[in-house]
Amino acid sequence: MILSDYKDFPRPKGRILALDWGQRRCGVAVSDENRDFVFTRPPFYIKTQDELIQNILNIINAEKISGIVIGLPLHADGSDSETTIMVREFAKKLALKTNLPIIFTEENLTSAAAQEEIGRKSIAKIKQELDSVSAKIILENAIAMLKRI
Repeated sequence: MILSDYKDFPRPKGRILALDWGQRRCGVAVSDENRDFVFTRPPFYIKTQDELIQNILNIINAEKISGIVIGLPLHADGSDSETTIMVREFAKKLALKTNLPIIFTEENLTSAAAQEEIGRKSIAKIKQELDSVSAKIILENAIAMLKRI
């Protein structure tokens, strides 16, 4: 189920999965049970949406996930971009396959913050890590929002 408000997201414990969806790769990060720490996981390389969803369902089961946060790439004025529409469609498909709560969080500037966190590395290494580090930042922001409520 896709939630519209963090107030409805399960609290105070339980692992959260964060996704930074992209057309080629999907960054992945997971919190610990107490939501004190966030860990990156290898990104999923997207061949088909069905395969991506199956990979996500596998990590949900393996990591005992209690909720999902998906980064939402909005324009600076808050309006939807073409990618935003694709992310929302992906979330709808995922919601049909799991009963876990799904919430969006704005992801503007997470790639820039991820790049800064990764530091100076080869372009290949940056591409390999960027999406999951972005997912980590998305999840850290979402956990901060949950703790404020």
